[in-house]
Amino acid sequence: MLQRKTTKLINKHLLMSLVVVAFASTSLELAYAQKNQTATKKKSSDISLTSDDKIFLELREASKNNEASKAKDLGQKLSNYDIADYVAYFQIKPRLFDKGGAPRAETMADDAVDQFLKKYDGTALADRLRNDWLLVLGKRKDWPTFDREYAQFVLDDDTQVKCYALQSRLTKGESVNVLAAEVKNILLDSRYFGDACPDLVNSIYKANGFSKHEVATFSRMAVENNFETLANRFDVPDPMADIVRSARKSPEVAFRDFDKKAWRTSKENTAAAWGSVGQYLAKKLDPNGLKAFKMQHELGHHHLLTPETQEWKVRAALREGDWRIVKETIDHMTPSVRKRDPAWTYWHARAQKELGDESLAKESLQALSDQYHFYGQLAREDLGMKIHVPKRVAADESLVKQASSNKAFARAVRFYDMGLRFEGNREWNWELRNLSDKQLIAVAEHAKRIGLYDRAVNTADRTKLEHDFSLRYPTPFKESLAPIAGSIGLDTNWAYGLIRQESRFIMNARSHVGASGLMQVMPATAKYVAKKIGMNSFKPSQLDDMKVNLTLGSNYLNMVLQDLDGSWALASAAYNAGPGRPKMWREKLPRVVEGAIFAETIPFNETRGYVKNVLANASYYTAMSSNKTPSLKQNLGTVSPKASVLSELP
Repeated sequence: MLQRKTTKLINKHLLMSLVVVAFASTSLELAYAQKNQTATKKKSSDISLTSDDKIFLELREASKNNEASKAKDLGQKLSNYDIADYVAYFQIKPRLFDKGGAPRAETMADDAVDQFLKKYDGTALADRLRNDWLLVLGKRKDWPTFDREYAQFVLDDDTQVKCYALQSRLTKGESVNVLAAEVKNILLDSRYFGDACPDLVNSIYKANGFSKHEVATFSRMAVENNFETLANRFDVPDPMADIVRSARKSPEVAFRDFDKKAWRTSKENTAAAWGSVGQYLAKKLDPNGLKAFKMQHELGHHHLLTPETQEWKVRAALREGDWRIVKETIDHMTPSVRKRDPAWTYWHARAQKELGDESLAKESLQALSDQYHFYGQLAREDLGMKIHVPKRVAADESLVKQASSNKAFARAVRFYDMGLRFEGNREWNWELRNLSDKQLIAVAEHAKRIGLYDRAVNTADRTKLEHDFSLRYPTPFKESLAPIAGSIGLDTNWAYGLIRQESRFIMNARSHVGASGLMQVMPATAKYVAKKIGMNSFKPSQLDDMKVNLTLGSNYLNMVLQDLDGSWALASAAYNAGPGRPKMWREKLPRVVEGAIFAETIPFNETRGYVKNVLANASYYTAMSSNKTPSLKQNLGTVSPKASVLSELP
């Protein structure tokens, strides 16, 4: 799925920001899971749809909007449609939720759900419906039925369902302290709290499992993300909510004002408020961010900081070079916050090293060194080791043949052909769940052979001990890209690293903001670049042409590279967020920093992940394509607070 970019006109004499749409690249396939991403769509002219296919697409939309009556009528027209389970699901699902998306407490759909789960037991769609039904059962507090169904819920990836499961355990008398500890490791992002999680927190609070300050922290998480209605669902509202709101609006004012009156409230409240103020200042790259965090640090109560605040406290300390704060903040992180991102293992090791504990630092770096990601590469170089590609395990042809005849993969392809990438990915990924490394490699090889490079990449990414990096990092369209990149002196491996991140090699990738093709080029940017390189007859429709897309995207990447002193880190950020932004971020640096610190402290979540992934990708492409030993640290370089030069680049 594709992610949205933020675009902004700085002013007509300065820089316009390029908007491109990127895929998040991780082995866990966040690229297709995050809610703020948009599925790749094909033009209707690219798809041969039957009349029933068109009704099916209408049914899908009605189901998405929870229009139960319309879904029922459309479904009745598809009594002989060959995707019968989806027809049934799309009719049942709107009966479980109201038009606002809230679960219904009524029992009118129970029989239909039960019949569906029995008929399609073990399928991806049955697990999806079970997820939906668990939300309904939890709202009803029908714990016996909930427990029965939850035991069969395979993916178990819904935060609200997890909260209902803990509520059920609470009603059975399980230790409130054990449940409270689990809640802290589950509730990391207020976007997914729904109704279930505040109710769970309140119940544990009433049972003396949480202090009032801990409950206020969950409320603060909602306020920090501007979810005011959610914040009010907690029994103990954040007493510092006004300070948090002020910081969200103007952290500079909040810093000044709170400094004058912090003494008027408790140490717990003061520490928590300084944390929120520090978070918002840090996101603006304001050096007062670390000052606010230091005030919090002196007061303690680190457990009252929200997960996002904990992470930004580390980033603020990294920018200022305060390794003691880096180490101690990571020491105090909520365990699940620390574990969910290898960044914190890496930066903790670096802090240990900077503070003189070489042996512990080496131990932590060694734990990362065999992991195939940005921080694994950095760890290897810190240990004096080379970035490497593991020995290739070639696909077993008998297993490839099995994959090619697998009905689930064929069904996924059917969905892709209809432009339904979300459904296609669901079916494809479900089939991968219990496969061995050898089977995964064979499925990835099958995907490559039928031109589904994104499936090849994400399937091969799942292997644990046996690997084929030519499938993780494929090089399709090389006969087109290599001469284009060569003609302008652009590093082909870096270009491939960027394309892998942008589109996963889906040629007809489209974003909802208009970026398209392998390099996700915006029409306005394309026009500008076309004019600069003398492509005078260019029309936006030509972005669908692979060579045109590669030509314009490669030239633009080269332009931002030249404009940003040849820095891959800055240029990658510019390609994602627009050239004006990395210039501003650089200007706010307090000192010269290593490129890894610059990347880690980029204020935009998407761009931060994008830069890391593009450069890590480029290292592996380099390792596979030449005898040259790649160096991520060299490609990251250092970044200085150099004044930016005005540019015409869009």
